Amino acid sequence: MTTARPNIIVLHCHDLGRFLGCYGHPTVRTPNLDSFAADGIRLDRAFATAPQCSPSRASLFTGRWPHANGVMGLTHGDFAWDLHPGERHLGGLLREAGYRSVLLGVHHESRARPDTELAARLGFDHVDTSRIMATPVADLACEHLPELAGKQPFYLQVGCFEPHRMGGARDPEGTKGFIGNHVEPDDELGVEIPPYLNDTESARAEIAELQGAVAHMDQAAGRILDQLDRLGIADDTLVLFTTDHGLALPRAKCSLYDPGLEVAMIVRYPARGWLGGRAHAALLSNVDVVPTLLELLGIDPGDELHGRSFLGLLDGGDYRPNEEIFGELTYHDYYDPRRCVRTDRHKLIANFSNAYAYMDPSQSWHRRCTPRVEPMAYHPPVELYDLAADPHELTDLAAEPAHAATVEELLARLHTWMAVTGDPLLDGAVTSPLHRRTRDRLVR
Repeated sequence: MTTARPNIIVLHCHDLGRFLGCYGHPTVRTPNLDSFAADGIRLDRAFATAPQCSPSRASLFTGRWPHANGVMGLTHGDFAWDLHPGERHLGGLLREAGYRSVLLGVHHESRARPDTELAARLGFDHVDTSRIMATPVADLACEHLPELAGKQPFYLQVGCFEPHRMGGARDPEGTKGFIGNHVEPDDELGVEIPPYLNDTESARAEIAELQGAVAHMDQAAGRILDQLDRLGIADDTLVLFTTDHGLALPRAKCSLYDPGLEVAMIVRYPARGWLGGRAHAALLSNVDVVPTLLELLGIDPGDELHGRSFLGLLDGGDYRPNEEIFGELTYHDYYDPRRCVRTDRHKLIANFSNAYAYMDPSQSWHRRCTPRVEPMAYHPPVELYDLAADPHELTDLAAEPAHAATVEELLARLHTWMAVTGDPLLDGAVTSPLHRRTRDRLVR
């Protein structure tokens, strides 16, 4: 097994969940990532720490929970959440370890800044966020890779926008779809309606758009992977492909149900034997990625990281699986504080507001996809789902006496996690950067 330090590429996209052919979705055409999975290691039960963009990415790149690293909501515009000043990004950690560190495309894990300021804040040698769509980002990555190859080991972080919703001239009135002005819908292999949504004609049209956007992203990812082969560095390069959270559909993105938290996570590193199409079903969180990479490189992670390394799992050696994983939502479009704990068998969700049962990520006045559950219901204090009998989390068991002991046990686990990691929700409501800025203007 190699002891050399590999090049590291983290390739990520928006809003994908596990909507790839290699994760059992036969109507989605993703030949490049399916081939990558067949040549690497596919992690079948990886989850995000949060079901929205910035908090999840902040965990992915710091190894710490959103409520601890400062990013409890979106980082752009007036949302303005940011990493705490002392938070350390993977790009900076690897640069300190001797890596050439470059960020290209989507950056959404800390407060938006000019590229030079962003590089200084996070510790990158170079940042270019001028392009975020998949094809231009792939162009940018393919341009940089020849310069990076063959020198000191490099860390390359590449993010693309698709399959995020994006407005375009072809959108039906009152909707925001997935195709913008540059993607074609794809129903060549049929259309798969997720089981938590109603199967309607309008849903089929929207899912065809989503499938087209995923296929478009897959083509861009394939170009980057092909460039590694052309440069002769694929064997010595660790590539991790992932996404921030689940699909931008009702009861998925912006919810703590599995469709909101599930993420694709595929890893390949031929020189260490991370190949062959292996698949693992251990419960993992994207907060575990930074500890894994640091252990691989022999870098002391210190005492501040919240994730657990799964290096032993990838190496085929000793690994003690997580008994549970956690998830959180605080702010996205609005304040909707929720926390959850998920085991192999159960999901418990604790709700801290009287918001609607789910936050709608359709960004549309007219919803083409609609959930099978009542959309106008409000959060109960606690929800419980039996994932073995009810994998789509449609039947809440929290109020049933037969499940009272399970509810109390999982509430205790959730409370312990919140207390140990310093979750501010235990002390009361959390205010947003916008709240604080507006208050300051009032009291000047």
